[in-house]
Amino acid sequence: MPNILLGDDDEELTQLLQEYLNNHGVNCDCVHDGEAVIQRLKASSYDVVAYDLLVLDIMMPKIDGLSVLRQLPNISDIPVIMLTAKGEEIDRIIGLELGADDYITKPCNPRELLARINAVIKRTTAAVSEHTPLPASRLHLDQAQRRCQIDEVELQVTGTEFDLLVALLRQKGEVVSKAWLSQHVLQRELQPFDRSLDVHVSRLRKKLQPFHDEPIKAIRGKGYQLVL
Repeated sequence: MPNILLGDDDEELTQLLQEYLNNHGVNCDCVHDGEAVIQRLKASSYDVVAYDLLVLDIMMPKIDGLSVLRQLPNISDIPVIMLTAKGEEIDRIIGLELGADDYITKPCNPRELLARINAVIKRTTAAVSEHTPLPASRLHLDQAQRRCQIDEVELQVTGTEFDLLVALLRQKGEVVSKAWLSQHVLQRELQPFDRSLDVHVSRLRKKLQPFHDEPIKAIRGKGYQLVL
């Protein structure tokens, strides 16, 4: 059973989501401010059973969700789904730029949240037997340990960024459509005005540019091409 931490200051909403998730095979703990999120994650690093995923509201007291995201790399490599207010696109973009794996807008449907949770956990805990060899490249992706190296230099990437690299490397030199990447990496259909995929690719480009001027090409109207 997956273990998740839900950080949101809306206690009525968290109770509703907690009950739903617990009834559908997900063990959900709740805290109600950013400081408590950080404390719980630090404590869980010493527990036998750690958290598999963090669901994080952007607007919280003490420490807001974006500030938690900024501190997270020093605490945990846990995947993150953001909860954002409807229409707050800038918060979603900043959150994705800071390393969140996905987002969902509030008020959220518990069933949709469960689907997003399962999709992210499935991506980040794929069984070793599901891995197939990747083409030769300057990039070395260890699919079992989910580690990324280029020219023997280790790169810190999020779970979603790792999965994007795997998908692009499997089709190295080919143009991979945004619709395909959204469906197979983010595990949802590409929606108009959804910039999640673009933000993840932009973060990857910045991390790879010290090794290549244009590591991932954007082919207008078609998709992305890995050229490393």
